[in-house]
Amino acid sequence: MKYSLFTVSVPEMTPEEALKKMKEFGYDGVDWRVTDIPTDPEILKEAPSYWRNNYCTIDIATIDEKAEEIRDLTAKYGLEINALATYLESSDKKEKIEKCMIAAAKMGCSRIRVNAHKYNKDLGYTNVFADAVRGFEMVQDLARKYGVKADFEMHHGTITAAASSARRLASYFDPKYIGVIYDTGNIIYEGFEEYQLALEVLGPYLDLVHIKNAKWIKKEVDGKETWMADWAPFTDGHADFPRFFKALKKVGYDGYVTFEDFSSEETSEQKLKNNLTFIKGIVDSI
Repeated sequence: MKYSLFTVSVPEMTPEEALKKMKEFGYDGVDWRVTDIPTDPEILKEAPSYWRNNYCTIDIATIDEKAEEIRDLTAKYGLEINALATYLESSDKKEKIEKCMIAAAKMGCSRIRVNAHKYNKDLGYTNVFADAVRGFEMVQDLARKYGVKADFEMHHGTITAAASSARRLASYFDPKYIGVIYDTGNIIYEGFEEYQLALEVLGPYLDLVHIKNAKWIKKEVDGKETWMADWAPFTDGHADFPRFFKALKKVGYDGYVTFEDFSSEETSEQKLKNNLTFIKGIVDSI
């Protein structure tokens, strides 16, 4: 099993700063956050944050032009580029998805993330699903052309929140080109199925694992107390990591495990070090 970091998790670090720390703490690879870098001066004045002013981001506008530079920087620290984690969906323009495929091929990276659609109550599941299938038909053609796999994530709010719904979409395609990312934190928000069952359902489509944690807490919303899911530290959430890694072993998964952590109790550097130590301890015990 190999360990990677999705760089969305270290928003205040530059790419090189993140690579240096990852090498120091014992990671094997990196999942680069790939999206538009903001140009709004007001956003750029903000403190670093996960989804807005994130310094550890590769600009999707120039990723194909800078692919060799990113590859060489990563190799400088002895790390592998495990994935280009874009925020594209299968219905996005072919040119944007193709640009990331080209970049991945130049980097020697075997996969990019292209997500399934968000659920839309007005359109209804059947229509949203059909549109996602049409989009992934195009994505699969690109994957076949460039030899780069496209993975969609099990994510709350989408039509693939659970393993069973992810398998339904994936089953339309060749697992050589289209895969699924299982996420231990997202399923706490929506989509939990017994770990081993879920992994067995995904079968050959399971291509990558994201690990993070979450828990349900009471929050006040519009003056009323209600239960809501929120991100949590690795050691203080509802994810049952020992049981999950036993299930991974049972199904024979030995690929990459990619870390994310959106909790606020520790600094990014502390989380980088402590989360890897925590998970390695569990894996070694199994």
